[in-house]
Amino acid sequence: MVDTYNPLGTDGFEFVEYTAANSEGIEQLKALFVSLGFAEIAKHRSKEAWLYRQGDISFIVNAQPHSQAEGFAKDHGPSVCGMAFRVKDANVALKQALDNGGVEYKTEIGPMELSIPAIYGIGESLLYFVDRYGKQSIYDVDFRFYDDADERLAKADVGMYEIDHLTHNVKQGNMDVWSGFYERIGNFREIRYFDIEGKLTGLVSRAMTAPCGNIRIPINESSDDKSQIEEFIREYNGEGIQHIALTTDDIYQTVQTLRDPRLAKLRHLV
Repeated sequence: MVDTYNPLGTDGFEFVEYTAANSEGIEQLKALFVSLGFAEIAKHRSKEAWLYRQGDISFIVNAQPHSQAEGFAKDHGPSVCGMAFRVKDANVALKQALDNGGVEYKTEIGPMELSIPAIYGIGESLLYFVDRYGKQSIYDVDFRFYDDADERLAKADVGMYEIDHLTHNVKQGNMDVWSGFYERIGNFREIRYFDIEGKLTGLVSRAMTAPCGNIRIPINESSDDKSQIEEFIREYNGEGIQHIALTTDDIYQTVQTLRDPRLAKLRHLV
């Protein structure tokens, strides 16, 4: 029998937040997202942060000085410093997380800005809880949309429309720590388990999924000191979000569109 108890009230990913240690790194992130078919459609009302979107995927680039993002970038370089879950009630979700071992992050609220509850997640990144999404979203309050936002979206789109999954790379011995974290706060369940032995190295992967079915987080742990996972942890300076997989209905068409030099030039003009 499938356990559908959903204590956080999850309904999918709302956004992924990125940062970098300097202006050059920030511009590289922006250029990367444009090259992948995302359009910059809004800027935060009071902070150095920009909203990029494609389909129902929202990426935030955060360059705000003296912020959690800035400190995170100093420790890890260009990276994912936060992610947000869509939930039925953000305050209820926060209480559920805190009652089950989560540690609250006290967000600094600027003028005309929403208070978005958050806890510390993998590698001290932030896990936000958002209950304003769809027609009434957090971006309507916190961001100023460009007049040509719809045109930018139409020109940039390459067919990707949602986050399929988002992985965590963890230190050896921490697989149970992080799978247990999601089990406790949100009744996530393991839907896949892989024990992969290669010629030179190996890894274990446990795919955790929220009761809503829309949040999937594979957790990867190395079986030795020579794997790509261990290399990531060394270069990244700790555990963290290693990759984000995006959904498209036609992967061949999406890749072809991304490679088309004429369309690539058009995307960089928006």
